[in-house]
Amino acid sequence: MNVNDLIRARTEVFSITDSTSVHDAARYLRDKKIRAVGVQDTSGALVGIVSQSDISEKVAAENKCPAWMRVSEIMSTNLVTVEPETSLDDCLRLMEKHRIFHLLVVEPRAGYRGLVSAKDLLKVIASDHKDRADLLESYIFAQH
Repeated sequence: MNVNDLIRARTEVFSITDSTSVHDAARYLRDKKIRAVGVQDTSGALVGIVSQSDISEKVAAENKCPAWMRVSEIMSTNLVTVEPETSLDDCLRLMEKHRIFHLLVVEPRAGYRGLVSAKDLLKVIASDHKDRADLLESYIFAQH
């Protein structure tokens, strides 16, 4: 299974611009029920990622005003990206190596395609393990 298998059915690519206020970004994350979002510049180029953790650690914990700050001031710019063909195992390795919870999906011609989260990967892995356990159980306890 690869990244494309995870994102194929998604109908929306969540993103905000780097000039978005932190306040509006926090509301966007809340309204969309997501924990992170890709940040694009005015030309549509992917320039960063901002998460609930960024807002909490760089704004709220520092007692700064989110209405006056722009996402460009707090976003992470050391981007770790994957392509749609990247395997889920490789995604896990990248998340572990970089100690992150989200990977940005970028296609060479199409650009930014969305995010893959640790939660997305966990769901797939848990489902796969359950399927394997069910299969083993059916062999072990087969009715003869």
